[in-house]
Amino acid sequence: MQTRHQTRMRLLGAALTLVLFAGCTGTGNPVLQRLDPETGATITRASAPFVMYRDMSAQSAFGREYVYVGPVQVNNMGERRHYLWLGIWGTSDANDRGDTMRDFESIVIYANGEPLSLEVSGWTPGTIGASDSIYVQPVASAISGYYRVTIDQMRLIAESRDLEIRAGTALPQRFFPWDSVESTSELLTAFLQDID
Repeated sequence: MQTRHQTRMRLLGAALTLVLFAGCTGTGNPVLQRLDPETGATITRASAPFVMYRDMSAQSAFGREYVYVGPVQVNNMGERRHYLWLGIWGTSDANDRGDTMRDFESIVIYANGEPLSLEVSGWTPGTIGASDSIYVQPVASAISGYYRVTIDQMRLIAESRDLEIRAGTALPQRFFPWDSVESTSELLTAFLQDID
């Protein structure tokens, strides 16, 4: 039979173990890397994309369109290419897939007011040398687009304190950070440090 003192010590020990375990697990690595089993390329990406949004509450009560943005490096036997993955979706049915893809054929990212014009490299992972999706789709109906970028363009975006994405030519759609620009900067900075 245990005394009260022994019971308290065991509970204290268990609590201390849980606290230490939680401290050791942390939030995980902000950058993930995997070897593509079919192409042999090493794919490096952030553990999670950052989110940009466009308010469309004038069209429907909770109407929004989202663009999830994640950095990607494809390393194929030392040849490194860099992309931004965009997961594009919305809460309304204002646009069909074809219209959305046309609107996102080319985008402009404004980083501290400086425009970075990007053309879509493709709509499938195969266009960048991967055999399957780089990021998990935010919803089943999301459209994935891959945009080739340079390290310097990623740095400019990471250092930006004012960030916006514009898509569409006739009436540009403007997307702004869902979270703080600082969280976007932290994600991209961690990615850039890992691949350097």
